[in-house]
Amino acid sequence: MNGFLEHMMKSSLYIAALYIVYSAFLSRDTYYGRNRAFITISLIISLLIPLITFQTSRPLNIQIFGKLLSEVFITPGQASSGGNTEGISGFMQKAYTIYITIALILTAKLLVDFLNLLFLIVRKKEKGSRIIRFHGFNTAGFTAMGYIFISSRLTGEESDEIIKHELNHLKKNHFIDILLLEIIKAFQWFNPAVYLFDRSMRAIHEYQADHDCIRSGVPVLQYQNLLLSQVFKSNIFNLTNSFSNPSLLKKRMVMMTKKRTSAISSIKLLIAFPVLGVVFLVISSCRENADNQKATNNTVEVNNISSNLTGTETMPPPPPPPPPPVTSEGTNGETSAEAGNTPYTDVDEMPVYPGGDQALLKYIGNNTIYPDKAKNENIQGRVIVRFCVNENGTINRVSTLKGVSPELDAEAVRVVKTLPAFKPGKKGGIAVPVWYMVPITFTLK
Repeated sequence: MNGFLEHMMKSSLYIAALYIVYSAFLSRDTYYGRNRAFITISLIISLLIPLITFQTSRPLNIQIFGKLLSEVFITPGQASSGGNTEGISGFMQKAYTIYITIALILTAKLLVDFLNLLFLIVRKKEKGSRIIRFHGFNTAGFTAMGYIFISSRLTGEESDEIIKHELNHLKKNHFIDILLLEIIKAFQWFNPAVYLFDRSMRAIHEYQADHDCIRSGVPVLQYQNLLLSQVFKSNIFNLTNSFSNPSLLKKRMVMMTKKRTSAISSIKLLIAFPVLGVVFLVISSCRENADNQKATNNTVEVNNISSNLTGTETMPPPPPPPPPPVTSEGTNGETSAEAGNTPYTDVDEMPVYPGGDQALLKYIGNNTIYPDKAKNENIQGRVIVRFCVNENGTINRVSTLKGVSPELDAEAVRVVKTLPAFKPGKKGGIAVPVWYMVPITFTLK
């Protein structure tokens, strides 16, 4: 999976988990500043935590040396996992293309909204004033980019009251919250929890502005009447704070008269930590299993690499470090490699299979047959095969580093021995033998 898309998917899980915490334990409190901070910090943390890696189990007791190829999956009656790998890769590429396309469209829309706001500010702003009068939009007022936008259709009294309300949005820099959410929504457009957080944040902004207006001396009843008279469904920029949102009206009126939440209620914030921990461990576990298996078939055992390694089994030791190639000069001045056969694990130019590694995996997948005896006895697991690509590109020294059963081991070795010749690897410009490893997983559906 593309790394960026994978990061966004992980982030979406954290955002969803933290929204559940907010909705269940915090959303009905009148501690607006705390709730606002919780949403903002939740979004930021959700984007940062996936950057942390955590391994939940012991490293595998198999020393990797040589080039390790991607895993090949073999299922009965299905030739190939090289094809499967290619198909999955193609699907993920299409998914990533769709994701990026939509993200770019939403980002472009965000930029257009900015330009529209800037154009309105340049045309309508008055020197020394933060008030901008507009007409033609179906909204009473909103704040954005350090300005208060007020509809020119309002009467003087209505305008003054709405300006008081919007001034509270301006003082508390609510536009920054909305901007952060809009940017995250552009890249998390597939995540419903982001939209729920967005709606909650906008509600908090209105609660805060209402509370400050009433605290400044505006009678509650008068203020509620003003809200009722200005119920317009806003179609203006997503970046804005509309004075009156019909869907929030009832909640706002309830919050105006609700008893204030005590500070001790903030202890509920501690619930977020175990929730984050659970999500972290689940994602880490899934990641580890994916790295060990790279499969979506639930019938494959998670730990089938180590499950067949008992205390009595021994693994072949890694090859000794290869000596540097010794060269000699012939009578005609030409340089040639000494005839040493120790394979290398690191070279300047790796061997190249005709068509590349994807074609190599496809060949193995298409030419591997699930042994009948293993199928009948329900035997499955991962065979790790080591082989050497010689100076002339041919294959030899094929062996199993980790086996499952004689039948599966023999089939994995057989198919690797049939590999066509590679373009040889080179070190110091001289063709040299190179170690390779390939995991072949036999899995029953």
